[in-house]
Amino acid sequence: MSITAEKVDLKNLTQAGLIAFAESLGQPAFRGKQIMGWLYRPGITEFSQMTDLAKVFRNILEEKAFVSRFTDPLIEKSDDGCVKFGFRLSDGNIIESVLIPEPDRNTLCISSQVGCAMGCSFCLTGTMGFKRNLTPSEIVNQICGARDYLLAQPKELLIGPDRVTNVVYMGMGEPLNNLENVLASLSIITEQKGLDLTSRRITVSTCGIVPKMRELGEKSPVNLAISLHAVNDETRRRLMPINDRYSIDELLDACRDFPMPKRKRIMFEYILLKGINDSDRDARELARKLSGIPCKINLLPYNESPGLPYESPGMKRLLAFQQILLDAHYTVFIRNSRGSDISAACGQLATENSPRR
Repeated sequence: MSITAEKVDLKNLTQAGLIAFAESLGQPAFRGKQIMGWLYRPGITEFSQMTDLAKVFRNILEEKAFVSRFTDPLIEKSDDGCVKFGFRLSDGNIIESVLIPEPDRNTLCISSQVGCAMGCSFCLTGTMGFKRNLTPSEIVNQICGARDYLLAQPKELLIGPDRVTNVVYMGMGEPLNNLENVLASLSIITEQKGLDLTSRRITVSTCGIVPKMRELGEKSPVNLAISLHAVNDETRRRLMPINDRYSIDELLDACRDFPMPKRKRIMFEYILLKGINDSDRDARELARKLSGIPCKINLLPYNESPGLPYESPGMKRLLAFQQILLDAHYTVFIRNSRGSDISAACGQLATENSPRR
C-alpha cells in the first residue's frame, strides 16, 4: 500500500468537509476555509506553500493528507483548436476530457466515470463497459489540468481566454449514476475559494436516470441537459437501453417536475441518425412531446465512428428538421461538430482512442 493510500486527498473534500477535517485535527473551523483558499490556486502542490498556515499545522497536514493532481497528461490537438486530454488515474485507468475553445469562452467537457454502463448503441464510450465511478478529486482535477495547460500556453496562441469558463458533464460516464461525487465536485467548482465558476456556466447531462433528476435540481442550481435522441419508446429503446427502465413519458414528466427558476430552461440533446430518427414526422412529434417544458433543443449531426452502424443525415436534412422545430416556436441550435479528427467529438470518447505520445 502506498503512503498516500492511508492519507486523505483534500481535493475530495468540499469546503464543509475541509472544515470538519481541520476540526478533527484540533484546529478552528476557519483553517478549513484557509486550506480551500490554497488548494485550487495554480501552482500549489505542497503544504509548505500555504504560508498563512502555522508550520506545526502544515507538518500535521503532511502526515495526514495530500493534494492530488494530474501530471503529464496525454494531449492531442485538433485542427479546429480542440484539445483532448488523457488523464491517467492512480490505478492506471485513463479518462478523457475535451477543451473546446471559442473567442469568448473555453468549454471543458469532463468525465464522471471510467467507462459507462448505459450502453447507448451510437456511443463509443459505451463499448468500454463500466469500470468505476470517479472521485470528486478526479472530476475536479480535470478542470485543474486544463487550466494549467491554458496558463502554460503563449497568450498569442490562445483562441479563447487563459482559463476554463464553462464546464459540461458530457464526457465519459453517466453523471447521475455517480451523483454523490458529482454533487461534491459541483460544490468545489462553484465555491468562491475553490474554482469559482458560476453555476450558470455549468451543465450536467443525463440520459435519463429519472429517480436522481429531482435530487440534482434540489441540491445544485446548475443547468440540466437531457440526452433524448428519439421521440418514441421503440426507437429510443433500440438506441438507449435506459429506456427499458424509464420510458420517454416518464422522463419528460420528470423534466416537468424538475425544480428550476422560471427563466431557466432544460437543454434537450438530439443526435440525428440517418433514416432512424431524422424524419419530418420525428421533428413534429418532438415538438409535440416537449410542449409545456421550458426548454432549448440542441441538434447534433451524428459523428460517424468506425465499427458503429450509423450515418450522419447531412446538413440539408438537419436544417429541415430544425425548421420544423423553429416553426413550432422552439429555440433550436445546431451544434457544430468539434474535434472529430482526434475522436474528441460527442460520442467518440473511449480510452482505445486516447491520445498517445
